[in-house]
Amino acid sequence: MSYRMLPAIVVLLALSTGFSYAQKPSSGGIFQGTPEEQKACRHDSVKFCSDAIPDSLRVLACLKDHRKNLTKACKDVLESHGQ
Repeated sequence: MSYRMLPAIVVLLALSTGFSYAQKPSSGGIFQGTPEEQKACRHDSVKFCSDAIPDSLRVLACLKDHRKNLTKACKDVLESHGQ
């Protein structure tokens, strides 16, 4: 996996409305998921949505479209953020 894809995955997790206290704003005021949340969806993002990276809105939409094929860990992350 290329590390240039990681920012898109990080921003993907920022799009939800339920931010935990463990999340910190990154530059530009955008929140990012915890390292554990990022890790949980990294594989699925690359596997199903690599053509959408780095557009975080498209990655999120793609993951939601592939929800039935996602790993349980990534599904749990999306659900915990109301996605």
